[in-house]
Amino acid sequence: MKAFLAAGLVVLGLGVLSFFVPLPHREDHSMTVGDFRLGVQTQSSERVSPAVSLVLVLVGAGLMLAGGRGPRS
Repeated sequence: MKAFLAAGLVVLGLGVLSFFVPLPHREDHSMTVGDFRLGVQTQSSERVSPAVSLVLVLVGAGLMLAGGRGPRS
C-alpha cells in the first residue's frame, strides 16, 4: 500500500505543477530544394488544460488516501 501513497504523491505533485508551469513546444518548418534548405523554427509554451490538471490532482489525492488506508497491524 505504500506504493499507492508514493504514486499518489507523484501524481499530485505533477497535477499542481501543471497549473503553473508551461510546457515548451518547438516546431521546425522547413523546405528543401536540391541542396538548399530554408527553414524556420517556432517555439511556444502552453499550459495544460485546467481540467486535466484538476483530474491529476484528484487522482493523486485518491491514490494517497488509498495508500494511507492500508491494513493496520
